[in-house]
Parts: sequence; C-alpha cells; structure tokens
Amino acid sequence: MMIGLSQQQVLRRALDITANNIANVSTAGFKAEQLLVEADPWTRARAEDGPPQLNYVAEWGMGRDFSQGTLEQTGRPLDLAITGEGFFVLDTPQGERFTRDGRFSMDAGGTLIAQDGARVLDEGGAPITIDPEAGPVAISSTGELAQNGVPVGRVAVMRFDEPGVLSKTGENRYTAPNDAARELVMGDSVRQGFIESSNVRPIMEITSMMEVSRAYASVTRMLQQADELSRKAIERLGRPG
Repeated sequence: MMIGLSQQQVLRRALDITANNIANVSTAGFKAEQLLVEADPWTRARAEDGPPQLNYVAEWGMGRDFSQGTLEQTGRPLDLAITGEGFFVLDTPQGERFTRDGRFSMDAGGTLIAQDGARVLDEGGAPITIDPEAGPVAISSTGELAQNGVPVGRVAVMRFDEPGVLSKTGENRYTAPNDAARELVMGDSVRQGFIESSNVRPIMEITSMMEVSRAYASVTRMLQQADELSRKAIERLGRPG
C-alpha cells in the first residue's frame, strides 16, 4: 500500500505538469516539461516471504524540452524570436533572468523592455535605449539595433553549455548558477517581427494526461482492494473459535 501511495504522489505531480503544459500551449517561448522519476529501493524490515527489497517511486527531477518552437510572424518591429540555441537576457528586481519570450516594447524613456517592464540587456549587460524621435528601428539577424543606419545597441543572446542547469522562476523565465558555463551567440540567431510559439504538442500532452489518469485510477483500485482484503482478514481472524 505504501508503494501505491508513493506512486499516486508522483502521478499527481505528473498530472499537474501535464496540465501546466496544456495551459501554456499559446505562451510565447514556453518549453514543454516532463517529470523524471526513479526507483527508490528500501530493504524490508522482515522478509520471511516475498521480495527482500521494495522499490518505491520517487521524483528525480524536471526535464525540459528546449527544442525550437514554430516562429510566428507578427509584423511588430520590437517582437523578436531566437532561432537555434540561446535566451534573451532581462534585468529584473530579482536579478538577471533568461527567456525565449521576445514580445518586447519601448517604455516612455525609450528603454527596450519585456511585457512586465523588465529591461532587455545588451551584450555588455546594459539596458538598450532607443530614441523615439530617431525613426523606425531595424534589428539585424545578429541582434544589432539601428536607427537611420546608426547602430544603437545589440540584443544579447546567451547560450548555455548545459541548459539543464537553468531553474524556472515563473513568468516563463529562468535563472542560472553564477558558475554555469555560458557564451554570447554572435551569429545569425534573431528574427525581427516574429515570436517563437510554445513547443508544446497538445495531442501528445492530452494523451499523456489520459495515461496518467488511468494509471492513477488503477493504483486507487489496487489500494481499495488491498484495504478490503485486510478488513476481511481482520474480521475473520476476530471471530470466536
């Protein structure tokens, strides 16, 4: 019964993750997630019959699919999408954050910002300022911004050697350890007037949700049957001679 309960806990967590994937199917730059599990072996206190060791189900970690999402053309000049590896770098009150969501705009002072006001950083780690009076902004495939042919900055695209070191912080953003190996992407990786759609595959996620739900129901039935068997055994053993 304890093994069944441990599996139920993991299945409930897996169901939450799958539901979150489905909820973010339309979120720009969102990356699908999957629960990683492992066997958690324990030696039985008494092993007069049955196996000497029991294997519980334990949550091992979170896996993320960082594959490219489809690029959708918006026509908005400050919408940006990354092709290939890398993340935009944002300056937030909580510190430096990384995202694939390139739905940017300009505040009253001309600073390039994300939807919640977080400042988009350049390759030197400084905010990018645009002159609202200097004409339209052209952004090259290398992330360089220019107005009337004059460069005004370059959007940083940061690549990590091991994307698995990134931790989710909410708002479709990530943080990384200070010692995480990283480098600026210098080649062609930016598309102006596009955003990257979520890489969630709805049919796959719905199928996964159905499988998890069936597995949870199966474990529930097993626990109910084990409980009923124990109850009947106690009733029978408690009858007088």
